[in-house]
Amino acid sequence: MVFDIDMIKSLYAEFPQRIAAARKVVGKPLTLTEKILYAHLSEGTPTKGHERGVSYVDFKPDRVAMQDATAQMALLQFMQAGKSKVAVPSTVHCDHLIQAEIGASIDLAKAKDKNKEVYDFLSSVSNKYGLGFWKPGAGIIHQVVLENYAFPGGMMIGTDSHTPNAGGLGMVAIGVGGADACDVMAGLPWELKFPKLIGIKLTGKLSGWTSAKDVILKVAGILTVKGGTGSIVEYFGEGARSLSATGKGTICNMGAEIGATTSIFGYDEKSEAYLRGTSRAEIADLANGIKEYLTGDEEVYASPEKYFDEVIELNLSELEPHINGPFTPDLAWPLSKFAAAVKENNWPEKLEVGLIGSCTNSSYEDISRAASLAQQAVDKKLKAKSEYTITPGSEQVRFTVDRDGFLQIFENMGGVVLANACGPCIGQWARHGAEKQEKNSIITSFNRNFAKRADGNPNTHSFVASPEVVTALAIAGNLTFNPMTDTLTNEDGEQVKLDEPAGLELPTKGFAVEDAGYLAPAEDGSKVQVKVASDSERLQLLEPFKAWEGKDLTGLKLLIKAKGKCTTDHISMAGPWLRFRGHLDNISNNLLIGAVNFFNEATNKVKNQLDGSYGEVPAVQRQYKLHNIGTVVVGDENYGEGSSREHAAMEPRFLGVRAIIVKSFARIHETNLKKQGMLGLTFANPQDYDLIQEDDNIDIVGLESFAPGKPLAVVLHHSDGSEDKITVNHTYNDGQIEWFKAGSALNLVKEGLI
Repeated sequence: MVFDIDMIKSLYAEFPQRIAAARKVVGKPLTLTEKILYAHLSEGTPTKGHERGVSYVDFKPDRVAMQDATAQMALLQFMQAGKSKVAVPSTVHCDHLIQAEIGASIDLAKAKDKNKEVYDFLSSVSNKYGLGFWKPGAGIIHQVVLENYAFPGGMMIGTDSHTPNAGGLGMVAIGVGGADACDVMAGLPWELKFPKLIGIKLTGKLSGWTSAKDVILKVAGILTVKGGTGSIVEYFGEGARSLSATGKGTICNMGAEIGATTSIFGYDEKSEAYLRGTSRAEIADLANGIKEYLTGDEEVYASPEKYFDEVIELNLSELEPHINGPFTPDLAWPLSKFAAAVKENNWPEKLEVGLIGSCTNSSYEDISRAASLAQQAVDKKLKAKSEYTITPGSEQVRFTVDRDGFLQIFENMGGVVLANACGPCIGQWARHGAEKQEKNSIITSFNRNFAKRADGNPNTHSFVASPEVVTALAIAGNLTFNPMTDTLTNEDGEQVKLDEPAGLELPTKGFAVEDAGYLAPAEDGSKVQVKVASDSERLQLLEPFKAWEGKDLTGLKLLIKAKGKCTTDHISMAGPWLRFRGHLDNISNNLLIGAVNFFNEATNKVKNQLDGSYGEVPAVQRQYKLHNIGTVVVGDENYGEGSSREHAAMEPRFLGVRAIIVKSFARIHETNLKKQGMLGLTFANPQDYDLIQEDDNIDIVGLESFAPGKPLAVVLHHSDGSEDKITVNHTYNDGQIEWFKAGSALNLVKEGLI
């Protein structure tokens, strides 16, 4: 089944004209990124050029995808928008709420029972409003999108930061919050600051132990977790063309860990092969007809420094396998130096668990290469000394690799196959013994490894590598093992060496599946009833946020001054809290419980200025709300890094926080704050962060003349009677200022004003 073929035909018919117009208004050759962006302007044919990193631009995405954890809030918001049907093709994917514990069949059955209320809600809303619904067990949103919906030259948004997976097929795919998804589903333009462009030229060709995963592990080490913020990363060159489509998807997916708006590769023979291999030959034929428009202009790639804001060059022939971590995805170690780093830093050498799969590394190619090592282990009389788990990316992948015998090979080595879901990657892992909080090491082929993320244990040292390296280290049971050089002792006492992994980009017998897990919506959803129980613990209909009072905000209290890294996981944890994603009141009880308080170095312990006591962050904030006192949250660099989690913006808004003031924001979180009518501000002088004191009363001044590019002032009233007046910047444009004034963007949608 080919989805959206008429929409794709229509878009492709307009591509040549729109790109010709874009070249004219820009006045120079175009990158692939620019071609796709200008082809998706809300206005249609481009009439003017846009300044990178400056211009706010309205776009018209082709589709929306939402995972089950974020879809709840997105669709609860959409239900308020007054629309009878989604305006663009949209889907819901049930992948986040399935907890990994024992194995696929048991875990899936348990999830269906435990989450029945939520699944019923999501399927009924999808049926009513015209969304495609992918059942629990169908697979991880990004792999399902890559297999079914991604197409060259398209533009989509997804309510998950790893949506860029689709960039492997030449699609601009951007992670957003649910409010953005709501706007697009309601038929409104979608606003984005026109991104800067980072070009990455790949030369050479991968071989041996090195895989596509190592490209992004290396890039993360170069650019860091915020080096891609506000930018789209475009890969090109002979090395790019040599990579499989799913390998490209892996690279794009983990581009979320460098803060990139998205990442993308051009259309080529590998893209075509994947489209045909996933039963989308019709799309491949159409793409071949406009091939020149689905890659950057020749002049761009000949002199990339003239057309990109930053250029990085990597030789794949020289690239070494990497292992990144612990506790951050950008701490990159070449494999040859990793063992020494383990010893020097006193990281636990014994490897407890190796985990492969997830949205970033669960393709047929990934699993086949890992299986080649597992088969070697069996043949060479080696057993995995670490626990070892496999998470297929989709039911189609799972069925096919099972048919081809790979899952049995893993089981022969001692591996456990988990459900086609996110599981350990997002904290949905009932890891036995994690509650003891013992110091230990795990390694995954996932994309994110912040402290406490996988199993809730702050002492779990989590490392990221390719599925091949993960498998080899799980066989060895030790982090210091280098499969490229070291030997292992087998059951017969012999020294044996693992050979280089080998695999197939696509299955020789083609993909197969009995039930992919897709449910199409009703033709007419008007009679479908969506029910939300008034006493539900998991679902709650939304009430609009209040509009701005029309005056400066005075007498605000400091809720918390967060120290160091404060990701969306710190602001609104996943794991056990995922069950409340559709209930704003209940999930707000996790507000900032993971953030480190600057004043006492503790988590979830802040001063209540009403009585001087210390309490949990949500409890203290609820006291302020009860007394109608607004508050401020202060943060460090790259505040809101990580997931697209809009609850991290909705919770403080719901509980009465009025402003977030930080040194710098991660892109998605800043946008989410704006959408919910919050003030997201940055210190004009980052050192002013140091002026914030625990007992401060805070005024935000200048709101009555709130305007684009015009700083605001913050007055800090200290407990000793002294004051500091500091300047704070913002990135609000005229439209976003109206969101703030109205109380949220959705309030304006509801009123038909946008």
